[in-house]
Amino acid sequence: MTAFDLAEGDLRTMRERMLAGDLYRGADPELEAEMRQAAVLTKAFNDSDPRDSAGRRALLEQLLGSVGAEVEIRPPIHVDYGSHIHVGARTFINFGLTALDVAQIVIGEDVLFGPNVQLLTPTHPVDPEPRRAKWEAALPITIGDNVWIGGMAVICPGVTIGDNSVVGAGAVVTRDVPADVVVAGNPARVLRPVHGG
Repeated sequence: MTAFDLAEGDLRTMRERMLAGDLYRGADPELEAEMRQAAVLTKAFNDSDPRDSAGRRALLEQLLGSVGAEVEIRPPIHVDYGSHIHVGARTFINFGLTALDVAQIVIGEDVLFGPNVQLLTPTHPVDPEPRRAKWEAALPITIGDNVWIGGMAVICPGVTIGDNSVVGAGAVVTRDVPADVVVAGNPARVLRPVHGG
């Protein structure tokens, strides 16, 4: 399949293709402008005065799609667009979050993140020809309420983590996690229920 075949007859913009979860090219003027704006806001947040909680909150509200009440996100953070990230109330995100939000990332309420967690929505074709032609896609990530994600965990494209679950430090989560379980490892697997196991 050639790069031309992938785009033939499709009149959507690259942004429309991206948000639909279809193959698109990131080297697109509209997308690049959005990423530059996100980079400006991210730098402002990462460089912000830790004593200025109101200023930090205002920057997060400009950068992210939505931010619930009493959310704390400790800089630095790294995002692609920011606008596709939604964070629920009372969530705490420790230092070093990387959230590549090519697709939507939804983080529930009362979620805890350890340091250096990675939320990775982008995917790339396995076939080398479209990959060489710079086609890519993305799958959304959803994290339920009251989830705890340990430091340096990696959440892969398309993963949903159920309410109350715990993801061990350093885990690589490649498939959905049910509610109320503890997972760990690479690839992550269920170790036990959160209660009484």
